[in-house]
Amino acid sequence: MSTAHIGPGDYSRVPNPEQALKYAIQHIAGDRVEIVEGVITPVSPSWAHESAIDLIREQIGPRLRELGLRAGSGNLDLPGTENFYVPDMAVVPAELARTEGALLPDQTVLVVEVTSPSNGDTDRTVKRRRYGQFGAPLYLLVDRQDRACTLFSQPTSLGYTRAEGPHPFGVAVRLPEP
Repeated sequence: MSTAHIGPGDYSRVPNPEQALKYAIQHIAGDRVEIVEGVITPVSPSWAHESAIDLIREQIGPRLRELGLRAGSGNLDLPGTENFYVPDMAVVPAELARTEGALLPDQTVLVVEVTSPSNGDTDRTVKRRRYGQFGAPLYLLVDRQDRACTLFSQPTSLGYTRAEGPHPFGVAVRLPEP
């Protein structure tokens, strides 16, 4: 499935329900909406949530610049499913960061989700499994409710096979190369 940009009123390239749903959230519902297992969910992080992401960006920022990587919260499509995510942060190669449409999880270097009381279970289970199934090499779960971070790696068709953590807040979490 292509996630190429479709202009307003151009319905000729929306041949199936999955694409129609994803088109609707990208062009009608607004910028900060995702689909999790077929449920359309607005994404509206709190200041505390955004602060957690900002701290991570500050810590990994110098290394990202060295490697020509960019961090943002652009859309990630999971083709063949009713899932279209807006991660709290994804790290991608700089050339992919210029993409107008959605990227795929396997095009990322790292995906970060920060839990909120309203979505913690989704980040801990559904997104962890789906990011692994779709080949995101690393998934960092920042669990604000448990005050811990867990790094998931080694993605397979069933999810991730390796988990490092949970590490209590304040303990360094080492990311593998690059």
